[in-house]
Amino acid sequence: MSRRLQFGLSLAIGLVAIAAGCASYQIGTGSLYRPDIRTVYVPMFESDSLRRNLGERLTEAVVKEIELKTPYKVVHRPDADSVLSARITSEIKRVVAEERNDIPRNIETDLAVQVNWYDRRGEYLMQDSRFNFSPIDFSVAQSADFTPEGGQSVATTHQEAIQRLAEQIVSQMESRW
Repeated sequence: MSRRLQFGLSLAIGLVAIAAGCASYQIGTGSLYRPDIRTVYVPMFESDSLRRNLGERLTEAVVKEIELKTPYKVVHRPDADSVLSARITSEIKRVVAEERNDIPRNIETDLAVQVNWYDRRGEYLMQDSRFNFSPIDFSVAQSADFTPEGGQSVATTHQEAIQRLAEQIVSQMESRW
């Protein structure tokens, strides 16, 4: 064989080997999410808190985050490719700092949420990265501080915590590496 033919043949074999090795790689945000899931049903989140509308507000925030940051489409029917459900398990408000006359200066609110994401077959899709059990509930918690004297309220602080929780929940919808 001539040198030119040997070089061309080895170049072609090398290119085929490289292409075969990279065939499963994906580029862009599509590689972050499961390709077998296209739609997500998000029923109204339940809340064990006595505060009104926390579950509704968290549901709305999560739906907006899914639509904004993922390729998934949120649908309003249970026969979707997957179902994302959650329950607010606790809501705590405590005084962090107070004046000498026992007037609160800084108050902290904590929200804890249990989340389940499963597909049509009932297989759990969301798992806590610290554990590798199957299936588990994924739990997230968020706290936020407010100062009543500064014009802040529990409602605005809850909204801040809800937005952070929604971001945490949706970030867990990414595929594991």
